[in-house]
Amino acid sequence: MRLKSNIWVAAYLRRCQTEGVFGAVRRRGAEEAGAVFVKVSLLDGHAMLYAPAPQTSYDDGRPVDRFFVPVAQQPLPEHTIEERLTKEIRFDPDAWIVETEDRAGRHFLELAKA
Repeated sequence: MRLKSNIWVAAYLRRCQTEGVFGAVRRRGAEEAGAVFVKVSLLDGHAMLYAPAPQTSYDDGRPVDRFFVPVAQQPLPEHTIEERLTKEIRFDPDAWIVETEDRAGRHFLELAKA
């Protein structure tokens, strides 16, 4: 069984804090199993957005992990990211949005293998 979303988000923000990266919950979703989206602001008007990986990215050996995929391979203007997040919330009102700020773009997420 996977960690509840609220516990995972708290642990993720703690990890960011220990690395000197500011992070905050912008939107609370469902505590049990809400999807988590992570926005990494590069503090220059651009950002990266990481979305939950599709279920096909998980294998039976590690069903409790959370994997993410970048929405784009390069940073996008922040307004583009915000438009995408607005659409995601309309589609899934139980989703979480976590935002961090790091000029280097560090995200500390486990990315799904392509």
